[in-house]
Amino acid sequence: MDALALTFSSGWASGINAYLVVLVLGIADRVGSFTEVPDALGRWDVLAVAGFLYAMEFIADKIPFIDSTWDAISTAIRPTAGAVIGVLLAGDASSLDQAVLGVVGGGTALLSHLVKAGGRLAINASPEPASNVIASLTEDAAVLGVVWFALEHPQAAAAVAGVLLLLGLVMLFFVARLIRRGWRRWKKKGPIHQTA
Repeated sequence: MDALALTFSSGWASGINAYLVVLVLGIADRVGSFTEVPDALGRWDVLAVAGFLYAMEFIADKIPFIDSTWDAISTAIRPTAGAVIGVLLAGDASSLDQAVLGVVGGGTALLSHLVKAGGRLAINASPEPASNVIASLTEDAAVLGVVWFALEHPQAAAAVAGVLLLLGLVMLFFVARLIRRGWRRWKKKGPIHQTA
């Protein structure tokens, strides 16, 4: 049950920032006594690559429109990372358990990635860059908090991640409706005719 809860939480977080999830879990494996974290995540080469990619994402995620391009590229990466982390968390469990945790991790990461990418597209409609910086820092803080909390209290963290995912999906639904409504209004407007 703890592995499923940790997989759900880390899957949600991977959809937002997969490299930070790998860093948090890897560092926890190195400095703590967290037996549920796979040793593969704590390897120095894995931590170095995750740290480098997190630094790139940290910068790219704060620049309007670059963040959406980064999100588009990450559409394959984040869910895959969530699935791989889920399989690693299953450890020596049966192949069915590995498959279930892989699907939970990957599926949750895909949903939270869609929420993040959709929210960022909406934020990019505003001309100032401050909203991107605030959104990015908030996302990083949420990922760090949820994953670290999941190491100590996996079921409570999974509940928090579930609520955040649900709120994000509801927000995305309403943002999509607003965009659709605005698009229809814009299309109904005819060309502006000037009188001479």
